[in-house]
Amino acid sequence: MASSFLATGRIKAAYSKTVSGNLTEAEEGSMQRNSRLKRELQMLSTEPPPGVSCWQLHESVEELQAQIVGGANTPYDGGLFTLEIKIPDRYPFEPPKMRFLTPIYHPNIDNAGRICLDVLKLPPKGAWRPSLNISTVLSSVQLLMAEPNPDDPLMADISSEFKYNKAVYLEKAQRWTVKYAKQKNKGPVEAEQNILEDRSNKTAPKREALSAQENVEPAKRVCM
Repeated sequence: MASSFLATGRIKAAYSKTVSGNLTEAEEGSMQRNSRLKRELQMLSTEPPPGVSCWQLHESVEELQAQIVGGANTPYDGGLFTLEIKIPDRYPFEPPKMRFLTPIYHPNIDNAGRICLDVLKLPPKGAWRPSLNISTVLSSVQLLMAEPNPDDPLMADISSEFKYNKAVYLEKAQRWTVKYAKQKNKGPVEAEQNILEDRSNKTAPKREALSAQENVEPAKRVCM
């Protein structure tokens, strides 16, 4: 009986705190963020961009996963690429953190899956603003896959291939798609061991792409 009274008291106190406007700034910000994210996830569920899906990884809205289908007429055609999304406490005033879990051969995506994209960075170097959302960022990543930016690369060696030896870049990107993205099309969530295997196996093919000089000095990350 005593525990019942205590529980009822806590509920009343929480309700009173909410209606009286005594929430701390952090609590209010967290509630607003979670409410917005739930709306965004609902929109992604009912009206996703073509070739894009996104879902909660656990009960928390702070960790999401997404998948992007490789576009037609690109070396990623037929591949299914999984991304990890982490939502910062200050979202939407800070951009989400995204990285590829599926290995991809791309001048703007590095060995760890990190993405060089302006909407994933705050001004003045980036273009993120609170009016953007998860859907628009995933669409921007999808566009980056189709239209790499070799002038702002994370992988200098792949950028050089893209600019000066396009056929080699296309062949390697297609090979990676077949090896890593097509055989992983097993549903919305990949097995953890497959993800770990992808990450450990990614370095070897990258090294093959380096010249003798680059073998001495690994590919430079240029994106600022």
